[in-house]
Amino acid sequence: MQVKVGISNRHVHLKKEDLMVLFGSDYELEIARSLTQPGEFASTSKVKLVGPKGEIDNVRVLGPIRNYTQVEISKTDSYFLGLNPPVRNSSDIVNSSPITIVGPNGRLDLKEGCIIANRHLHLTKQDVIDLGLSGLNKVKIKVINEKGGILDNVYLKVSDNFKLECHLDTDDGNGNLLKSGDMVEIIK
Repeated sequence: MQVKVGISNRHVHLKKEDLMVLFGSDYELEIARSLTQPGEFASTSKVKLVGPKGEIDNVRVLGPIRNYTQVEISKTDSYFLGLNPPVRNSSDIVNSSPITIVGPNGRLDLKEGCIIANRHLHLTKQDVIDLGLSGLNKVKIKVINEKGGILDNVYLKVSDNFKLECHLDTDDGNGNLLKSGDMVEIIK
């Protein structure tokens, strides 16, 4: 079974209190564009990420607001910033890397919250059944292009609110000559 790829660039998810620190007390995220997953969007808001060795400007805040603050970067970004974040599933931020986020109205010095996101596949419960993936929590994907290859440890994220799509970070995308919209094959 082939599935569409979405390449995920560095971004930030914010909880309400942290949004207020960075952007002001009555600030609301505005939608710049909708993302593939229903209800998810890239906002017009951007922040600066600061690490011991460097800074990255214009990092997009994604919405909607979450109940935790999380920064997702690539391994390449981590070298530039001087950080060593763990590879984790989204929301698994306990004992993750510290990072500083700077907005137009304030600054957050997070003791944890920066991760490199695991490769993952968004799918519904019906997709799990249709694809014969019941009982699995991760799969492999086969890259079907001139470079070719197999990517292990693609975690399954199941919700009836999801749309079938494989999410990779920019390092995985670039290293495998993949861009958003390309197709990969799910293998067990």
